[in-house]
Amino acid sequence: MSFAELGLNQALLNAVSREGYTTPTPIQQRAIPVVLEGHDLLAAAQTGTGKTAGFTLPMLHKLASVPLPAKRYPRALVLTPTRELAAQVAESIATYGKDLPLKSTVIFGGVGHQPQIDALRRGVDIIIATPGRLLEHINDRICDLSKLEFFVLDEADRMLDMGFIHDIKRVLKVLPAKRQNLLFSATFSDEIRTLAKTFLHAPREIDIAPRNSTIETVSQKVTYVEQRHKRELLSYLMRQGDWQQVLVFARMKHGANRICDYLNEVGLPAAALHGNKSQSARTKALADFKAKKIRALVATDIAARGIDIDQLPHVINFELPNVPEDYVHRIGRTGRAGNDGEALSFCAPDERAFLRDIQRLIKREIPVLTVQGFVPSAAADKPEPPRPPRPPQGGRGRQGGGQGRSESRGGGGGGRSSAPAAAGRGDSWNRPASPQPASAAARPAERRNGGQPARAESSGGGFAPGTGRGNLPAHQAKPSGGGRPGGSGRPGQHRSGPRGGR
Repeated sequence: MSFAELGLNQALLNAVSREGYTTPTPIQQRAIPVVLEGHDLLAAAQTGTGKTAGFTLPMLHKLASVPLPAKRYPRALVLTPTRELAAQVAESIATYGKDLPLKSTVIFGGVGHQPQIDALRRGVDIIIATPGRLLEHINDRICDLSKLEFFVLDEADRMLDMGFIHDIKRVLKVLPAKRQNLLFSATFSDEIRTLAKTFLHAPREIDIAPRNSTIETVSQKVTYVEQRHKRELLSYLMRQGDWQQVLVFARMKHGANRICDYLNEVGLPAAALHGNKSQSARTKALADFKAKKIRALVATDIAARGIDIDQLPHVINFELPNVPEDYVHRIGRTGRAGNDGEALSFCAPDERAFLRDIQRLIKREIPVLTVQGFVPSAAADKPEPPRPPRPPQGGRGRQGGGQGRSESRGGGGGGRSSAPAAAGRGDSWNRPASPQPASAAARPAERRNGGQPARAESSGGGFAPGTGRGNLPAHQAKPSGGGRPGGSGRPGQHRSGPRGGR
């Protein structure tokens, strides 16, 4: 089937052709005719399969098929959970609607109000927005949605996860009763389905793939590594594999900053993307990453939702998500539009439960990749023994010499590893924790002076570090500046289908 067979107008067909697309994806083949027929729709498809074009193309067709009103007013609203996703959808609408007489604007926080107010007062046909800033304009009587014809909820599951359910209900109250509603997402929770029933009218349902499944174009691997050695492993793989573009997921904002600082310190240009960054910084980081001016983009789950990069080769789960569904969205940033991609997860001993939850969700076991030199020590795999009771305290000092802790701060995740350090490694923070006899552990000088650098080996291909450019593994040289990845030093201060389809 071609796009011409779907009944789209010639202007849209020309735009699709300019982007190099000839055959619609399965979600586009099924969703576009339903939208053109005027039905409400609940559509689920895996990340990277072209959902954005699945609603933008038919929506643009219908909006352009009737005479434009003398005074512009919003006729379509696309609601997204994040600024990055709103910007991505706006870019898709601008690309496909280039030859159509339609105007659109994007509305989100983190930037000035006045340009958005000016655009709304001049008149627009399509609004792409995040809930918070949109409600501000509605409450200030700047934005009138009383004549809306289309309401699209993109990434509906994330809207619920981020606590936007009440904002969505407030927006729904100001919309006209007669409109066409479209809900698109990679996953649909029971809560979202329940919400959908409150405002969808006799919706058609499309489910392209099993719920919470992952696409086959993504090669998935997991490697076991101690938390304190994750940053060294990341830089080692990037150097040895000569990775030029890798998206790294961290669980927390400060963890993303620490990873980013470390990579920059060891000569691997990186930028962080999370909610504490200004919108201009977030936009610049994403633009630099797309232009390959930096090699790594370190992001949190919320900020990364909506990142759409052509042929992104590598996704790294530096920390496994504690919400299993986030894993599906993370690895969906690669392997998009039919391209191959690789997703590697770093699993510390205290993250094994997260890995089990993920594998239970996707109903498959993730193959294990062993990188020699970074295998957790036997001591790290053992649970932490119960702590003795805290000794009684007198005055300002502790009696009994205080309580000695064997915890080591995580190198880049912001978390704290509960695994006791392996014998003989207290002063060797920059060496990986490979298993070795106790006698060998007491002789670290042999490793430095006579040992060969450890090489990463792949059990299943895809992540074996290549020849690179003669770079040595990152764990052979102590980085300058910043905190020690595995020691108690404090980290340095922060310095800082068609395109659009998912």
